[in-house]
Amino acid sequence: MPVAAIEALVLLLSQSTSSTISETLDLLATSTATLKRAIPNPISLSAGTDLFQRYLITTLQRPERPTQPGASGGSSSNGGGDFRAIRNHLLSNGRLFAKRAKESRATIARFGRRFVRDGTVVLTNGGSRVVGALLKSAAEEREGSVRFRVIYVRSSHPAAGKAEEGKAIVRELRGKGVPVATIPESAVAYSMGKVDVVIVGAEGVVENGGIISRLGTYQIGVLARSAGKPFYVVAESHKFVRLYPLGQYDLPIEQKVVDFTTVVAGDEQDGDGQVGGDEGKAEVVGESWTAKTPVVKERREYFGEMQSPEGAPGGKGAEGGAGAEGHNEAVDFTPPDLITALITESGVLTPSAVSEELIKIWY
Repeated sequence: MPVAAIEALVLLLSQSTSSTISETLDLLATSTATLKRAIPNPISLSAGTDLFQRYLITTLQRPERPTQPGASGGSSSNGGGDFRAIRNHLLSNGRLFAKRAKESRATIARFGRRFVRDGTVVLTNGGSRVVGALLKSAAEEREGSVRFRVIYVRSSHPAAGKAEEGKAIVRELRGKGVPVATIPESAVAYSMGKVDVVIVGAEGVVENGGIISRLGTYQIGVLARSAGKPFYVVAESHKFVRLYPLGQYDLPIEQKVVDFTTVVAGDEQDGDGQVGGDEGKAEVVGESWTAKTPVVKERREYFGEMQSPEGAPGGKGAEGGAGAEGHNEAVDFTPPDLITALITESGVLTPSAVSEELIKIWY
């Protein structure tokens, strides 16, 4: 997602009619804000687009940047001269940034495949493309004699896009001769005894060295630590984000994964948690401790489509939001003490080195 957003901003630059640097940067900021508002979880998009804007500003501050005819110094950007040279400078550097962002996946795969050794059983989850690239690179390196296996944790309620990416990774690995077992999230603890290493992706790498990733990554980290298994994160540098969450509920997005509701007193529930009564209808209210014991209700926008009584997705009896909301996924925060190392295109980092790396990237 961040790379696609960056490419969209580069395209916007190429078609912009702005005549000054100030107008151009304002256009980028406004368009970036629009992109962020368009999705419920803009963390990875924010990391990439904010870094992209910072990169462009930095290139303008370099001595070698072009100046407008008849002007000198930093004030040239707002003079009356030809702005085309400066715009072309921004465009070329923007395309270079997007190119490097795309290439980072292959670089990480080359760095990371050394962690997949012969006889290794790797556990992973989600539809991370960079994790898929790493595992495929490890398989190609051993073409004809693949000696590692993969346990892929599938989501019980995957978002549509992530589900397809996950299936594609499994198919491609099996096509390269890698034995892959798929397990539900509930079987992670059971399977951990067979695992040698855990490798996961991330939507964002935060300042303290922790990661924000798809819901369920945190519990995999906890189980890996308990079993003494190394837990590696693969992430591109454009996913390093200036956030410092203190815990699960300190993320800059609104999530109601656990949504407490109560049923008005006098209405009964049957064995499967459905409200009973003459017509099977009852008024559901917010958190109210005067009614019956609260029940935990899954929210459709985070856990995929609920099943109707007839078993059809999104049928008459389905609860939750609109169909489009079923494509959204919740995330959780994995603290740095659960992470062994982070594998980036710049090399392998310990969680404690992330803050220093962020300073290098941004300043």
